[in-house]
Amino acid sequence: MIKIEAIVRPHMIEAVQGAIEDLGHHGLTVTEVKGMGQQKGATHTYRGSTYTLNLHHKVKIEIVVDDADVEGIVEAIRAVAATGEVGDGKIFLVPVSDAIRIRTGERGNVALS
Repeated sequence: MIKIEAIVRPHMIEAVQGAIEDLGHHGLTVTEVKGMGQQKGATHTYRGSTYTLNLHHKVKIEIVVDDADVEGIVEAIRAVAATGEVGDGKIFLVPVSDAIRIRTGERGNVALS
């Protein structure tokens, strides 16, 4: 099993969720996050004062899937979230040693569905 963590622009969440659902996966977690990378900060003016925001609003999507499904989901996320501009985000793949469904105690891949 692999946990896919995708950090994308907030307005891309519906497209990414739809792409994942189109592949038959419905369980995911979405968290609002802030971060920075190559996009760097942005300078704004508010009531005559200039300030720089170094952290940008992003959305982190987490989904745990069977190893066989990883590449399809990664490509689907990349395809719908890519604008070609700096700040599109990142995808991380993290190995998961086990998953346990709390309600039934089922373990492993069967606990994912």
